[in-house]
Amino acid sequence: MTPSQATRSPVHLKDAATAVDPLDQQAADLLRGTDAVRARAHALLARARRGESAWFTVHDDALTQTAALVAEVTRERYPDLKIPYHSRWRHFEAGGVNRAAWLNALLGAAPPAEKARTQIDLALVSVLLDAGAGPDWSYQEAGGGPGGQPAIYARSEGLGVASFHAFMAGLFSSDHDHPLQADAVGLQRVTAETLGAAFQVSERNPLVGLEGRAALLRRLGEVMAANPAVFGPSNPAGATGSTAASARPGGLFDFLVGRNPGELAQQVQAHEILGALLAHLSPIWPAQNRIGDMALGDCWRHPGVHGPGHSHGWMPFHKLSQWLTYSLLEPFEWAGVTVTGLDALTGLPEYRNGGLLLDAGVLRPRASVPPARSWEAGDEFIVEWRALTVALLDELAPRVRDVLGLTAAQMPLACVLEGGTWAAGRVLARRLREGGAPPLNIVSDGTVF
Repeated sequence: MTPSQATRSPVHLKDAATAVDPLDQQAADLLRGTDAVRARAHALLARARRGESAWFTVHDDALTQTAALVAEVTRERYPDLKIPYHSRWRHFEAGGVNRAAWLNALLGAAPPAEKARTQIDLALVSVLLDAGAGPDWSYQEAGGGPGGQPAIYARSEGLGVASFHAFMAGLFSSDHDHPLQADAVGLQRVTAETLGAAFQVSERNPLVGLEGRAALLRRLGEVMAANPAVFGPSNPAGATGSTAASARPGGLFDFLVGRNPGELAQQVQAHEILGALLAHLSPIWPAQNRIGDMALGDCWRHPGVHGPGHSHGWMPFHKLSQWLTYSLLEPFEWAGVTVTGLDALTGLPEYRNGGLLLDAGVLRPRASVPPARSWEAGDEFIVEWRALTVALLDELAPRVRDVLGLTAAQMPLACVLEGGTWAAGRVLARRLREGGAPPLNIVSDGTVF
C-alpha cells in the first residue's frame, strides 16, 4: 500500500501469507475506514431516536446545555481560544511542565526528520499504554511539583508522565547508546514486571490491565520486526545493524513523507496516518474480533448495525488508533509537514466523552439497565454507548463552535475534544462522583479503555 491509497474509504491489506477470502478482505477494508465508523454510529443514533434501542433514550433538549458547559470549560482552559489538539502531548504537559522541551533539548541539533521519528516513537508507545489506569493507581514524579517537590499524577496524566519517563530511561530501546527510541527488539523485551517497575506498580498501587499493556507492546515489536519496509527508517542513524533493532514506530514518518533521502512531502492527510496505522498495526490487537484470519481490533458486534457482506453486524471504532493519530499530528507538523483533513477522524468513544453525554443527560440508560453492573467492552450496551458517543460528538461540535464564535477551520474536532468535551466529561464526573469516577463500571484489559 502506498500512502496515497490510505484514504477515508477502505485500507487494503493482505493480513496473512495464505490466501484470504476476498469477501472477508472486502469487509475488513470497509471496517478500517472512518466513513464506516461515522455512518454506522449515526445509524444507531437515528435508531435510538426512533425509540428502537433496548438500552438508551436520547434527549436532544440537553444538547444545548451540554454545548454551553463544554464552551465554558474551554474558555476556562484556553481563555485566548488558541486550543491545541487533543493529543498525548497534552498529558506530557501535566502540572504545567513542558516535558517535550526536555526531550527536544536532548535531541539537540538532530534533523527535523529524526526528531519526528523520536517523537513518534514516544507518542505511539505512550498511547498504547493509555487505556484506563483504574481508580487506585498513581505515579509520583520526583521534582515535578512546586519548588522541586514530588508531584503525583493519576489516570491519563499519570500514564502519560510515567510512559514519558520510561521512554527517557530507555525502557523501550535495545541500544544502550541510543536510549531515546523505541525499537522492535526493545519492545519485545518488555514484561509486566519491567513495565510495572517503571510505572511504580505494587499491591498498594495497582494498575488495571498491566499484563495486557505489556503484551500489546511485545506484539507491536513483533509486527515491526516483520515489516521493516514500513517501520525501518530510511536513515537508520540509531540502528545497531539488526533489522529488528532499526525498526521503529518512527519509521512511519519516512513511510508517509520521507522515503527519498533529503526530500519530505509538504503535506499528509490525517487519514493517511490513520490508514497506515490500521493497515500495518492490526495484528497487535486482541484476536477475538476477527473476520476470517484478519484482526479487526476495536470493532465489535451489534445486532442493530447493518452493512454489506461480511461487514454486517460489526461496529468499528478504532479508538486507540485514532487517539494515536491525533497524537501524531504535532510531530509531523513540527517537522514542517502540513496535516490536512483533520475532521475525517471521529470523536473518541471512551469514558470521558461518553461519560459527558450520560452525566449531562443527553443519553439515559433505560430503567431495565442494572445501574451497578460491570460491563465488558464487547457487551452490546457498551458498543451502543460508544457508537452514540461518536455520532453525538459530531452534533455537539458545531454547537460548541457557535457558542464560542469559532469556525470549523478555527476549531476542528481535535480541538473541540481538547477544549472541550473530554475535560467537561471529567468536570461533571467530579461533581457527581467521588474521585471523578466514570458513570459506568467497565472491565478493562488495557487495550480499549
